[in-house]
Amino acid sequence: MSPRRSDHLALPIPNGWFAVAWSRDLVPGEVKPIHYFGEDLVLFRTRSGRAVVLDAYCPHLGAHLGEGGRVIGEGIRCPFHGWHFDADGRCDEIPYCKRVPPAAATRSWPVDERNEMIFVWHHAEGKPPDWQVPDMPELSDPAWTEPRFFEIEVNVHMQDMAENNCDPVHFHFVHGQPEIPPQEVSYSDGGRTMHAVSRATRETPFGTFDTELWRDTWGLGLAAVRLTGIPGAGLLMYSSTTPVHERRTHSRWLFTVSRNLADLAGEEFIDGLMQGVKQDFRIWENKIHPRRPVFCEGDHFLGEFRRWARQFYSEPIASIPEEA
Repeated sequence: MSPRRSDHLALPIPNGWFAVAWSRDLVPGEVKPIHYFGEDLVLFRTRSGRAVVLDAYCPHLGAHLGEGGRVIGEGIRCPFHGWHFDADGRCDEIPYCKRVPPAAATRSWPVDERNEMIFVWHHAEGKPPDWQVPDMPELSDPAWTEPRFFEIEVNVHMQDMAENNCDPVHFHFVHGQPEIPPQEVSYSDGGRTMHAVSRATRETPFGTFDTELWRDTWGLGLAAVRLTGIPGAGLLMYSSTTPVHERRTHSRWLFTVSRNLADLAGEEFIDGLMQGVKQDFRIWENKIHPRRPVFCEGDHFLGEFRRWARQFYSEPIASIPEEA
């Protein structure tokens, strides 16, 4: 019997690092209300340049700090009664009262800013980060172009977007690749990081080359795709996929190529990748995550991905079924 929409598995929000903004979109003194992980949050940049994320609501009378809150020094002032909260979420000043109640605090979220993005650590049990966002050296290398940026929001659980990297069959049927590319998968960092590589002969404006497409995935929210095999040239697609809530996802991509490739066909490569993302959109918007999917022997990598993905959830493993 085919699955119905009511048969979908409501996956929880996974643990890990997730981007909540582009670095370029937040200047010192700026305050933004944001909503991720099913939570109302406030994002601001202190006068010294530090990005901070706190729970949105003031513990005094519940005013939203992102709606009229003001950055004062290294913290934020509530727009309702002027209570001031430092970057750790502690109230350190009440302008009309000398004593600050011990409970006057709001949650501060771990933040890591790098690779042109502002990341927040989410953990369902409140555990601190146990790994850091890896640097992308291409983004600080003058031999590479200034990145281009792209983002979308999709009504789908983020795992359904992330598992595309381990679904070689869809590259043929969705993206029009002439053959289903062979794929190899390996792991590092105690199994937390997944590496997938596929190989193909590609025709380019400057010759035909045997290329490799490397896809590195850190948790369910962070991935880098690199194209190698063209002498002296390279391409990077870097993305962060962030849960707005369980059924809505905000995904950010940046693209850069080595400058020698940019002069030849870099824009065409980037445009092709961006179009590829858009080709997936209709599938994501209209699919479910079946509670009991029917897999075939050709779905080996998908089953492997879903078993790997379990480590990023705090919910009991039994709630995430053992697909093939």
